Amino acid sequence: MNFIFQITARDVPHSEALESHVRQKAEKLAAFYPHIMSCRVVIEVPHKHKHQGRAFNVRLDITVPGKEMAVNREADEDVYVALRDTFDAAKRQLEDYGRRQRGNIKAHAPVLHGRVKRLVPGEGYGFIETPAGQELYFHSDNLAGHDFDKLAEGSEVQFLEDIGGEGFQAKRVSTGKHHGGEGEEG
Repeated sequence: MNFIFQITARDVPHSEALESHVRQKAEKLAAFYPHIMSCRVVIEVPHKHKHQGRAFNVRLDITVPGKEMAVNREADEDVYVALRDTFDAAKRQLEDYGRRQRGNIKAHAPVLHGRVKRLVPGEGYGFIETPAGQELYFHSDNLAGHDFDKLAEGSEVQFLEDIGGEGFQAKRVSTGKHHGGEGEEG
């Protein structure tokens, strides 16, 4: 292993088989994400008075460039199940972190605000005016959870901007204020 590695066992009998198993798990993690700088594994039996049998808690503290991760899992009766679950969760975290480092995270379009400028009720479409004065087409099919017939000119709306066949248009149009629950139109 090319990183600092430490195993600590608390109230768990030491065995070469357990230590070997943990090392194999750590090596697989390093093969999956080779930039691990350190990995500390703590295996313990937490003291629970109401619990019959043994519970095993496994904690991983992993250091990678730019981040420290902690993963904690518990399993009843089987330390190997707790180890598997903990290392699987660590692998998912490293996978997500690697995606973010590579810039492979999907960027969400910003939510924009505007007012209904014009409605064409018989045709089921209208236009939204942005604060910059731009008019964007929207269709009633793009109205999120509201009845087109209840919209009024001047209503405040939120929407996502999208490119359509005729240029920019509004999609996922919603009314009301969305920063704390249900809002009133206004």
